[in-house]
Amino acid sequence: MRDIATSKKQDDGKLVANSVLTDITDIKSENNDLQFLNETIPCGFLKYTCEKQPKITYINQTMIELLRFPDIRDGELDYLEMYKSNIFLMIPMEERRRFSKYLNRVYSAEAPIAGEMTLLRCDGTRAYMFGWVTKTVNEQGIEEFQSVCMDITVRHQARKATETKRYLKALTDVYDKIFEFNLDANTIKCLHLNDGSSFKKFKDIAMQIDDALEKWIIDAVDSESRDQVRAFFKNFCQKKMSESGTKPPQLSYKAKSSTGEINQYIGMFIKVDESTSFYCCRHVQDSGEAAVLRIENDQLKEDMKELVLRFSDGIAAFEISVDGKVKPLYASENVCEFFGYTKEEWLPLTGKYTPIENFVAYSEAAYEEFAELLRNGEAEFTYFDYNTETERKIKAICSQRNADRISPRYVMLYQVEDTEPDKKKSLPENRTISIRTFGYFDVFVGDKPIAFRNKKSKELLALLVDRRGGYITSEEAIGFLWEDEPANTVTMSRYRKVALRLKNTLEEYGISEIVEAVDGKRRIVMEKIQCDLYNYLSGKEEYAQLFKGSYLTNYSWSETTLGELSNNLK
Repeated sequence: MRDIATSKKQDDGKLVANSVLTDITDIKSENNDLQFLNETIPCGFLKYTCEKQPKITYINQTMIELLRFPDIRDGELDYLEMYKSNIFLMIPMEERRRFSKYLNRVYSAEAPIAGEMTLLRCDGTRAYMFGWVTKTVNEQGIEEFQSVCMDITVRHQARKATETKRYLKALTDVYDKIFEFNLDANTIKCLHLNDGSSFKKFKDIAMQIDDALEKWIIDAVDSESRDQVRAFFKNFCQKKMSESGTKPPQLSYKAKSSTGEINQYIGMFIKVDESTSFYCCRHVQDSGEAAVLRIENDQLKEDMKELVLRFSDGIAAFEISVDGKVKPLYASENVCEFFGYTKEEWLPLTGKYTPIENFVAYSEAAYEEFAELLRNGEAEFTYFDYNTETERKIKAICSQRNADRISPRYVMLYQVEDTEPDKKKSLPENRTISIRTFGYFDVFVGDKPIAFRNKKSKELLALLVDRRGGYITSEEAIGFLWEDEPANTVTMSRYRKVALRLKNTLEEYGISEIVEAVDGKRRIVMEKIQCDLYNYLSGKEEYAQLFKGSYLTNYSWSETTLGELSNNLK
């Protein structure tokens, strides 16, 4: 399952990177409700037991068709009965642990979960579904799970194709040839090549991996490199390559070019998904030049290390591989916090490569800003220093892409002093604090909106408003702000920083009195604010038309209150 509604990056045009799930309004679905939905929407329905190995107790015809169960003939295996005995048979192996985890969450918290999921069809293909899981009690008084699924396979594949095309275009700037290896189909396909390549006649034609590789090795690879090349591709096909998060598997070999010359090549596998990887290779123009560049990179590392030793605060350096993965080299604690990590979380990152999208997911700057840094070579960010409780500036410098296009680049970040005088906000004379919840969440002091610098602190305030004056504990808040992560020392540290950031923002605007904190619990002081939600719920006739069907559109957890408000309209 994947997150469906928590950040601006997770729209229809982007694949879900990270794995966060969304609670939705509790759905009390009885048999008549299922029948109603079955007649109006082409949904698949399932009921299954609350066991460690759940058994299916009900499956509708639409779900049978979505999973492509074959008609039973004499002597043939009854796939439907086999699936009924264990629902995990329809879940891909790599998704089973996560699916089990969320079933446990639904059962213990009695809160439904919605999102996208991958299912295995009986013919071996994969279907992509949007749906939800909820816990109910059947007519016999026995607890069971219910799932409703809608087929989004076509949309998912179109979205994936768009992302893959964009990714492929970026890789063509670095590599001479790019091949797609599909281990599920056991095929290899040439996707990109230079104009003079002998592979041109095979472009976009899917061939069997074993046959195509062996023919290429015999015809083109230098005899001294053949055993090494065979072993490399054999390990890849048998999935013996290095684990995710480490440096991509690389190969250096000699092969015959289209003009008959023996040249040195470097290639690597870049993973696209569980079944597909790109093999990208390029001709190394001059081994002497490459050696010089390696020396320059080593010197750059030493220069950065010296800078780190000279500065005790606000300094960092990163290595960025050619496929867009990041490995921190050095960093002070304040810079760690700029990226949203604690010291304990940061240290493991220094020993491996992490996709840049994942690395900056908790950062106070957007991914697009980091992408701009890589393009332009320079950027400046503002971040909040939790030690001094002040805004500070950080400068980022990125080394240029090297001529060989295979050497990593390096980024250095360091703190810069703000030369501008401290400017306090000019507070409006009208001290009315107005909060808008119908539609998108916003807060106004007089007629001026508050510019929150941190989206999580704004979300925390929205959560307090939604509680209507009731206290919310740290553990409860974490469950909403980071829905896929448990309350532990790491998330508790993040939450304290978010709460501190909210406190400082409210103080900056002179309205800190609207939030009350007692023993780690927080609440909104309703008497201090004007809020459209509270006015509407007052029942007064002049506020009866405020709600138009939209509530806290920014946040997925608002669905529960939205359901209550929608029921009031009926």
